Amino acid sequence: MNNEFIGAIMDLEKEKGISSDILFEAIETALITAFKRNFDSNENVRVSMDKETGDIHVYAQRTVVKEVTNPALEISKEEAKEISAKYKLGDIVEHEVTPRNFGRIAAQTAKQVVIQRIREAEREVTFNSYLGKEGDIVTGVVSTSDKRGTIIDLGKTEALMLTSDQIPNETFHIGERIKAYITKVEKNAKGPQVFVSRTHPGLVRRLFELEVPEIYEGIIEIVSVAREAGSRSKIAVMAKMESIDPVGSCVGQKGTRVQNIINELNGEKIDIIEWSSDIAQFIASALNPAEVLAVDISEDEKSAKIVVPDNQLSLAIGKEGQNVRLAAKLTGYKIDIKSETQIKNEILEI
Repeated sequence: MNNEFIGAIMDLEKEKGISSDILFEAIETALITAFKRNFDSNENVRVSMDKETGDIHVYAQRTVVKEVTNPALEISKEEAKEISAKYKLGDIVEHEVTPRNFGRIAAQTAKQVVIQRIREAEREVTFNSYLGKEGDIVTGVVSTSDKRGTIIDLGKTEALMLTSDQIPNETFHIGERIKAYITKVEKNAKGPQVFVSRTHPGLVRRLFELEVPEIYEGIIEIVSVAREAGSRSKIAVMAKMESIDPVGSCVGQKGTRVQNIINELNGEKIDIIEWSSDIAQFIASALNPAEVLAVDISEDEKSAKIVVPDNQLSLAIGKEGQNVRLAAKLTGYKIDIKSETQIKNEILEI
């Protein structure tokens, strides 16, 4: 080992924050394995590496015992006393066994250890950089996509999007840039594993934060989001200033802001609703685009009975019940919708 190598270790400590003491300790441990493997040794050995010169020494270790059963690992008390009168039972006696040609093997081993530690340190940095980003949006390039899922290149690492986290019928092309929502970050042997989703309601929330400055600045707040990915989303917003129109701000001039989000989600419809502290009003708005005639709230049961015009019933319920289902998710209330005629018939039956 030469001075340049020692200098490189010291530089790594400064540049990548890898402790030189840890590196030296790891190299010494690896050299023990290398010595035993290359020189077919069954001895207990200790490797010492001078942190200034890089000189390496290998010492065989034997335990002082009354009766020797394994000469490679043990030494008698009498023999130990011949070396030094200080030795007593249980002490470790060392003698140098450094092979003449050990330098080349040591240099190669040390290099491998350092490279491995650099990789581990970089993985740790990458892991920590993504650990606090769960719930954020990332933009990456599609590297592979098949029935098992999609791999997205994020630069320093990759993200995995499982099939269940892909919008139904959405397909990707290699090299395509896409946005996704980070749901989980895990640590494994190969480094950080980032899991992302395109179906999570949080993606809609984050896209609005990116597209609408008033939301990012906190002037407008997203109260709740309900989503059926690939089909339709409803988002409830409120303004913290009376002079601000929360719905208009989210829609944007000529609908440009919301259209950008719709385009990112490949045509997914988005209903933007103004939140109200009046839950009846909020539920009525959540059923947009249907017209609502009456709302009867049961706070105890967290439910609402809704009356709509006859010609609005199917619109209020939506295709396969989607509109009322999303409105229920958005408001947190169970919603039962009936038409005017249905209500009149129920009254007549009574």
